Amino acid sequence: MVSILGAGGAIGNELAKDLMARNESIRLVSRNPKAVAGATQALAADLSRLDDTVQAVSGCTVAFLVAGLKYDTRVWRELWPRIIRNAIEACKRANAKLIFFDNVYMYGKVDGAMTEETPLRPCSKKGEIRAEIATTLLNEIKAGSLTALIARAADFYGPGIRSGIPNILVFDKLAKGQKPAWLANDSVKHSFTYTPDAARSLVQLMDSGNAWNQTWHVPTAPDPPTGEEFIALAAKEFGVTPKHRVLSRPMVKIAGWFDSDIRESYEMLYQSEFDYIFDSSKFARAFQSQPTSYAEGIRETAEASRL
Repeated sequence: MVSILGAGGAIGNELAKDLMARNESIRLVSRNPKAVAGATQALAADLSRLDDTVQAVSGCTVAFLVAGLKYDTRVWRELWPRIIRNAIEACKRANAKLIFFDNVYMYGKVDGAMTEETPLRPCSKKGEIRAEIATTLLNEIKAGSLTALIARAADFYGPGIRSGIPNILVFDKLAKGQKPAWLANDSVKHSFTYTPDAARSLVQLMDSGNAWNQTWHVPTAPDPPTGEEFIALAAKEFGVTPKHRVLSRPMVKIAGWFDSDIRESYEMLYQSEFDYIFDSSKFARAFQSQPTSYAEGIRETAEASRL
């Protein structure tokens, strides 16, 4: 059996579908899990509690940590270190392998492409927290006390998800007949990971005997579009003129007075002001697979947004 710690989110849902399609026994774990046809078990658990996490992993061979927390630095600082330690301890007790789905905040502002070898130089509070928990896991791997891997994704988009900047600012707006928006700078390139690709890659990594005890960038299409180009591709799918607005730093600052999520995103605006290039060529070479193109991913996401 495998356990999905953080089921019900954008990646957890796609991962569950992929695992069930191959008749894998899966345990869906979250604070308020929903029973899903084909899943072996749905278990309510608070991953910040060790006993809950141990129970969530007990009897499993692999645990996927794909949990998301409220987008709040104080919450992250309090809970993420505890959650990663609990997941590590639970996997040790169950003799299970751990796959941690991570982001790129810990890299900070990078000149050029982000690769698995990019040093951890966070320039944000959230990035510092992500660097801390990634280092905690990497130290366990180096010590030989745990078999695990880190799978990192760029910002993501995909069909039917409720989070992700492109879904919120572009697809949801276009689906409602409203003008889409972009953060900070629409003339720089920005990589986005397509959520079905990310979930599929987690299963491939699990199955590969050579992937463990490494960091991987999940499949993400190369040569990313600028914000203007991304919106133009999306607008074409909706059959509308690609008109949009750019949310400048001052605009985001003011909006943050009224919305905590926007306020918390302010420190991450550097990711939208400069080229944000995510390199997943290591995965492509190892698995001989190609990620979904932006044209196809945008088409499928737009189609789902109209439903």
